[in-house]
Amino acid sequence: MIHRPDYVDAILPFADAPLVKILSGVRRCGKSTILEMMKEEFLNRGIKAENIIGRNYASVEYGEDFLSKDMYADLLSAIDGKGRCYLFLDELQEIDGWEKVVNTLMESADVDIYVTGSNSKLMSSEISTYLSGRYVSIPVYTLSLREFMAFKDAEDRYSAFENYLQYGGFPVIGISRFDTRSAYQIVDDIYTAVVTRDTSRRHRIRNKALFDRVVRFIIENVGKTFSANSIVKLLKGEKRSLSVETIYNYLKWLQEAFIIYPCQRYDLQGKAVLKTQEKYYLSDISLKYGQLGFDNKMIAAMLENIVFLEMKRRGYEVYIGKIGSKEIDFIGILRDEKVYVQVCRTIPEDSDRETENLKEIRDHYHKYVVAMDKLAIGNDEGIAFIHIADFLLMDKW
Repeated sequence: MIHRPDYVDAILPFADAPLVKILSGVRRCGKSTILEMMKEEFLNRGIKAENIIGRNYASVEYGEDFLSKDMYADLLSAIDGKGRCYLFLDELQEIDGWEKVVNTLMESADVDIYVTGSNSKLMSSEISTYLSGRYVSIPVYTLSLREFMAFKDAEDRYSAFENYLQYGGFPVIGISRFDTRSAYQIVDDIYTAVVTRDTSRRHRIRNKALFDRVVRFIIENVGKTFSANSIVKLLKGEKRSLSVETIYNYLKWLQEAFIIYPCQRYDLQGKAVLKTQEKYYLSDISLKYGQLGFDNKMIAAMLENIVFLEMKRRGYEVYIGKIGSKEIDFIGILRDEKVYVQVCRTIPEDSDRETENLKEIRDHYHKYVVAMDKLAIGNDEGIAFIHIADFLLMDKW
């Protein structure tokens, strides 16, 4: 097991607090492994192994006839007479009525509870209903470049980044030595599990072929502005029909499943989040490769996607910046701090094309032009040029 200490550090402040700790993220992003790391942390702190109780409800030992009352009886028996216990409940959503069990245990037993769930059922909106005010959600993402390098035991950040760009950040890929074809097949299997087995079945989507076409369009247009109306027009041109409302539902369900993340526009002059022309980014760039293969024409959009995810990992609220008629690729807001980022594949000879929008911003926060270019160094009126690998590995922006 390769450690991801940033997640342990994010969870530990809530240890022993009367809150359910919920790890949320796309399938196979490493939530279960993080639970194992937390178990190890508690053992190192001197907690007895018998007081650390784990259950994986996706296991074959918990069949369809295993009900919430069985779950409650099992856990109650496991903690009986042991004093304070630490419960690690994996794939919790497999048990209908799990929320009543967790609520009851929180109220009546001396327990500290950590859970993960499949993205198909354990959504934040549902968690809020079940455990209002009694939980904390820790988002889990696929590997950062720093983690990818640790998994690969890589030292050269630039060559490591090229591999990262080609393979993406799913831990199962990072920890192995697959060729690209095998890696993309594994990612395609993850995609199928989420989109076909989870989302389609959960929402009883009748026209699976039409749903798949919409998802493919979204994946093809990562980092581009599009609307539900534009998808309706596309389908109409293909002699297919779908309502705008249905498109919005599909987008919502894909977000709930952590396949895509929305990125809204922020008007820097009006200091307001805009309701239109948002973009979408994937939870991992390899999801695009698994569906469409790898193509050099994708690289610019994938660089944006990588930067977007890194900003999310660091806790930033991420927006597309609008200043007059001009656009900034990303604005990151973290408490009272901001960072502005423009992303490009290479620095053009006329670098003003990448800096002119940033120069419109009249504040003291850091501004970067990030590129996959080893000559991306220097400074132009306070705007730093930086290689994307260096940017991703900076401790603080």
